[in-house]
Amino acid sequence: MGLLNFFRRPPPICDVPALAEFIDGNAAFVAQKGIYEYSRARAGHYSKVLLREPEFQAAAENSRWRAYPLGLAMVSELVEGVLRPYSDDRRAALDRLNEISLWVFDRYPPPAVLGAETWSQLRDELAHNLDVIGIHAVKAAKDIPVPFAERYFELMPIHEKLRASEFPTITNYLRVTMCNIHEEFSTRIDAPTLAQAVRAA
Repeated sequence: MGLLNFFRRPPPICDVPALAEFIDGNAAFVAQKGIYEYSRARAGHYSKVLLREPEFQAAAENSRWRAYPLGLAMVSELVEGVLRPYSDDRRAALDRLNEISLWVFDRYPPPAVLGAETWSQLRDELAHNLDVIGIHAVKAAKDIPVPFAERYFELMPIHEKLRASEFPTITNYLRVTMCNIHEEFSTRIDAPTLAQAVRAA
């Protein structure tokens, strides 16, 4: 049964709860995988030692939670771009999607490594990033990370002198990841049905 599940396609995204889980899971993936994979590659043979160091674990935890709202903003913008052609009232649809994304954020209590005040500030930044999605044309998936790439890069838990020349590498990681998320999202939805579900949320 387990082997059959491995080859089974992911379930379709046809309602708001499924959409929320998709946004949450991929935002967390964007935040966490980039941080840990970059750190592992940068440390090379010493990666196993580095990842066990309490100081690194604390720094990575801090980075991961700070990157999560950036992931939410990017994945939400991708979702909005796919669904926008199926929305009669673009602003209303965007408002509903923003509420869903903020609800996803609010499911998490303030991480101990950040504290309530910082978590609240990150929420305000997320709300702003979500609100400005509708002021420009739909972007290609590869272009969505561009405004967030520098901020994301600064969160890498590696000393800045050791990562100074690798901003393009991180940017390309975000570009490829968003393209992959776009492909998955596009194949798992009935866009008109999901757009209607978002409007009714």
